[in-house]
Amino acid sequence: MNDVSSAQPRRARVRAPELIGKGGWLNTGDQQYTLADLRGRIVILDFWTFCCINCLHVLDELRELEEKHRDTVVIIGVHSPKFVHEAEHQAVVDAVERYGVEHPVLDDPELATWKQYAVRAWPTLVVIDPEGYVVAQHAGEGHAHAIAKLVEELEAEHEAKGTLRRGDGPYVPPEPVATDLRFPGKALLLPSGNFLVSDTTRHQLVELAADGESVVRRIGSGQRGFADGPADAAAFSEPQGLALIDDGAAVVVADAVNHALRRLDLATGAVTTLAGTGRQWWQGSPTSGPAREIDLSSPWDVAVFGGKVWIAMAGVHQLWTYDPKDGSVAVAAGTTNEGLVDGPGAEAWFAQPSGLAVSADGQRLWLADSESSALRWVDADGAVHTAVGTGLFDFGHRDGDAEQALFQHPLGVTALPDGSVAVSDTYNHALRRYDPATGEVSTLATDLREPSDAVLLAESGDIVVVESARHRLTRLRLPEEAVRVESVAHRTQRAATEVAPGKLQLDVIFQAPAGQKLDTRYGPSTRLLVSSTPAELLLAGEGAGTDLDRVVELNPSVPEGVLHVSAMAASCDDDPANEYPACHVHQQDWGVPVRLAAGGASRLPLVLAGMDEG
Repeated sequence: MNDVSSAQPRRARVRAPELIGKGGWLNTGDQQYTLADLRGRIVILDFWTFCCINCLHVLDELRELEEKHRDTVVIIGVHSPKFVHEAEHQAVVDAVERYGVEHPVLDDPELATWKQYAVRAWPTLVVIDPEGYVVAQHAGEGHAHAIAKLVEELEAEHEAKGTLRRGDGPYVPPEPVATDLRFPGKALLLPSGNFLVSDTTRHQLVELAADGESVVRRIGSGQRGFADGPADAAAFSEPQGLALIDDGAAVVVADAVNHALRRLDLATGAVTTLAGTGRQWWQGSPTSGPAREIDLSSPWDVAVFGGKVWIAMAGVHQLWTYDPKDGSVAVAAGTTNEGLVDGPGAEAWFAQPSGLAVSADGQRLWLADSESSALRWVDADGAVHTAVGTGLFDFGHRDGDAEQALFQHPLGVTALPDGSVAVSDTYNHALRRYDPATGEVSTLATDLREPSDAVLLAESGDIVVVESARHRLTRLRLPEEAVRVESVAHRTQRAATEVAPGKLQLDVIFQAPAGQKLDTRYGPSTRLLVSSTPAELLLAGEGAGTDLDRVVELNPSVPEGVLHVSAMAASCDDDPANEYPACHVHQQDWGVPVRLAAGGASRLPLVLAGMDEG
C-alpha cells in the first residue's frame, strides 16, 4: 500500500547505479564523470527531456537551490529522450543552451541510466547522498522545497561524519556565441512591414527590418527577470508567442517562464503586464478573475479569436482567454489532464498546446498540440476537434490522408489564405500543410532546423519561418507541388512494463517532506485520476478518487496499452502554533506503457515523493 505519512522512515541503503550515457557529458569542459568522482557531494539527478514542459518547470524550480548550495550539491541533468529528435546529440546541446541549464548534463539517448534507476516519468528527481546511496526519489513538479530540506539534513549529517566534501562543482559554462538571435521562438509581422521576434534565450524581443535580418531595436534588458518599464529596462523570461492588439498599436507577449502576458507599446517600446502574477498556477488555484491577480502556467502562444486573446497554456494543457474589455482571464478549454480528447471545451484534453493561429475566415482557432504531435482546432462554439494526430505516443513524418498522417512535436501553426494551414513540424525539421478541403497532409519544405513558427507575407505569398536552432528567420517561396519525403513512423522508446492481466494494485507513494503533514483542513488532500489508451484496456478502476492506491482490472484481451495516472498531494507545515502554515502542492502525470503477460507484475508502484518500500 502507499505511504502517505508525515513520519520520516529510516532511509533505505540503496547504492546508486553508475551514470551511463552514450552521448557523453555536456557543461563539463569535455570532462567525463563517474559517481566515484562525485563522492562527498550531494548529487541530484534530474531525469528530463527537452520537449516536456514539466521538465522545464523543474529546471526553474531548481535554480535557487542550485545557487544556494553550489559548494555541496551537484545537480546532473540526465537527458532521457521521448522523441526521436531528442536522441540527437546536437539537439541536446542546443536545448541545454536554449533553456539556460547551468549544471552538467549526461546525454543518455538509449535510456540506459533511466532504466538503471527504474524511472517511469519525466521529470523525476533522485537524491544521492555523499556516500553514494539513493535516499529519495520525486516525480513531477513542486518538490524543490522538500529537496532543499533534505539537502540541509544531509549537509549536517555528513558534515558531522566527515563525509561531506565542499568546493567548486564540475559545471563549466560553454563559450557564448555571437548571433543577432539566439533560439528565437515566435515571430509577428508588424503593421510597418517589419518583424517582431521573441528572442527566447536572450530574454528579449527583437524588431527586424523587412529583410528579416537587420536589427532595428531590442526590447528588454537581456537579463532574465520580471520588470515593466521602458524598452532598455523591462525584463522578460524566455518570451514566446506574439499577437497584435489595440488596432495594431501594441503587441501581447506570452512571457512563458514569468507565467504572464505582457504588453508592448509599439510606438514607445514601453512594456507593461496584462495578466499573471509571476507565480505558476497549481491545482486548486483560481481559474478565472482579474487578470493581474490570477496565476498562469507557461503561456506559449497567443492569438486574437472572437474578440478575446486566446492563450496556449502549455504548462497545464489548457486554453485560456484574456478579455481586454474587463481585464479578466478564464479557462476556455481543457481539464488539465494531458492527452488527446475532443468534445466541448470543458471536457477536452490537450497535451502542451504551443501554437495558435486563426483561420482565414475567422471561424477556427488552429492549434499545435505538441506532446500529442497533433493539429487541432476550436470552432466558434468552443468545441475542440482533431485534424491530425492520435495521442501521446505516436509520431513521425508521414504525408497523405489525415487519419494516418504523422507529425513530430509541432510548435507552430500558420493560417493560409485558401483555408489550409501550415504546420511548423519542429522535430521533423519541416514545414507541413494540412488542407481541410481534401483531408490531406503534405510537406512544403524540409531541412529547416527546429522550425517553431512561420509568418505569411500576404503580398508576395512567401512564408517566413522561424528556424529556432539556426537562430534566424528564413524566407521561403511556397511550392506549387509538395516535397516528397520517405514516410517514417515512431513510438516512444520507453520499454513497456510487463503486468499480469486481471487485478493490478496501483500504488502512488507519497511521503510528506520533513516537518510537514498532509493538508486535511478542507477535506482530502490527495487526488488520483486513472485512465487508459485504449480505453478498453481498463475493465475497472478508471476515474477520479482521493486515495493514492487503487486496484484496477486489466482486460486480458487487450495485449498492450498505456496507463495514464495523474496524482496530486498537498502538504503543509506541521506546527499547530502556526496559524498560516506554508503549503505545497506535489503533482505528476504518468503515462506508463504496459504489456500484459502471464507472470507479469501484479503491483505497479509510482513514486511521487519518497522511496518505495513495498
